[in-house]
Order: sequence, then structure tokens, then C-alpha cells
Amino acid sequence: MKAILTIAGKEFRDGLRNRWVLAIALVLAALAVGIAWFGAAASGGLGFTSLATTLTSLSTLAVFLIPLIALLLAYDAVVGEQEAGTLLLLLTYPLSRTSLLLGKFLGHGLILGVATVVGFGIAGIVIALGAEGVSNAELASGMGLLILSSVLLGWVFIAFAYLISVSVTEKARAAGLALVVWFLFVLVFDLGLLALLVSVKQGGDWLPWLLLLNPTECFRLINLAGFEAARSVSGVTSIAQGGAFRPAVLIPILFAWILVPLGLAILRFRHRPA
Repeated sequence: MKAILTIAGKEFRDGLRNRWVLAIALVLAALAVGIAWFGAAASGGLGFTSLATTLTSLSTLAVFLIPLIALLLAYDAVVGEQEAGTLLLLLTYPLSRTSLLLGKFLGHGLILGVATVVGFGIAGIVIALGAEGVSNAELASGMGLLILSSVLLGWVFIAFAYLISVSVTEKARAAGLALVVWFLFVLVFDLGLLALLVSVKQGGDWLPWLLLLNPTECFRLINLAGFEAARSVSGVTSIAQGGAFRPAVLIPILFAWILVPLGLAILRFRHRPA
């Protein structure tokens, strides 16, 4: 455990030194405040709209941005060390490959987690100060759930980045595969499910369960659970109904989405030549 924490601390300090935390936090805060403030632009005005609309817009921002940031942050975690010639050196230290990978994952997870909390936290404070008629308790609850689920979503794609990084031997190929993963989960899945939804005329009760095959859809459902009006205008997530799509069920599913690719990455790394 000490080795894992040591590696995690090194990765986190590297992230601070390379300004990853600051850059991610500033990007999230700026875009979140901008989206919230221009929420009424469609009706010809400026300013904050309802909490449901604001959180829906922020969750859409997170779906596109958080996975991409996570993949770019960690896609070269292993293959980058190999190309730089430092992986062999790290493996000479008295720590297992599993500890090395878990330490790196924890470090990158902390970088993304701190940046997400700061970025969306700033946005939440600005909304609380600038919005009228919004309950602070409801805002805190909604933003807290958004931040928690955003961190988990980021960890899912960090795990995917690690699986990619231990499976290739070139950083360029890892970067390309990371973009493919982002494209498939964030864009292609929605389009495919919409096409399937249109083509199935009847007996499509099983369609909502397909949403669980995509962590980004789980994330959307978590943040729309308490806002039925928002769900009705939120694309393919509008087909999800019932208690099986509540945060208490979906958050453990996101944890499973973290553990599966991370476990596969550990197994692959154990058999990978240095």
C-alpha cells in the first residue's frame, strides 16, 4: 500500500508541476459558468434559467469534456514511460507491476478529481450568487451529485486509457485509440441507439437496458434522475424509466465500469514485456 501511495503522490505532483490541475479546473469552471449564464439565450435573454435546465446543460458539457480530458491525461501512462526508457527503471524498484499501475491510476484519479471539484465548485458558487429563486440546498445537492458522478466518469475513462496504454507500444497509436474510444462512447453509441429506437416498432422494452452498456449514459441518467422535465428532452435517456435507473443503482454500475477495464489493464500489464 505504501508503494501505491508513493507512486500516486509522484503522479499528482507531476500533474501540479505540469499545470494539469489548474488547466482542467479553469476550463471546467469557465465553460460551466458560460453555459449556465447563457442558458436563457434560446429565449432571447441572458442569465440563469431553472436548476433542472442548468444541471442538464452542465451534465451534457461533462459528458463531452470529462472523458476526453481523462483519456488525454492518462493515455501515455505506461507506453510513455516505455518510450522514454523509464519503465524498465521503475520495474527494478521493489514494487509489483500491480502496485505501479494502481499508484499511477490513483495519482491521475486525484488530479482529475481535484480539478473537477474545483472547476464545478466555482461554477456552483457563481450560480448560487447569480441565480434567483434557486434553493441553495437543492443546488448543493444537484451540484454535489454532478461532481461525484463526473469524477467517477473521469475514472472510468482513465481506466480505459490505462488499458490502451498497456496494450500498445507507441504513444501515437495510444493517442489514436483514445480518440476512438471517446468517439465510440460519446457520439457513436447515441446515434446507434437512436437508430435502433426508431427501427423497433414494438416490443422494445429491453431498449432502456442498453443504456447501461455505456458509462456516459449512466452518468446522464444519474444527473437527470430528479428532473423529469429535463429527462423528457434529453435524447436517448428519455426511454429510461423506473427504479433500476436511479443513482443508488447507477453509481455502483459506474464503479463496475471503472473496475473492469482497470482489472483488464492490470492483467495485461503483468504479462507485458518491459
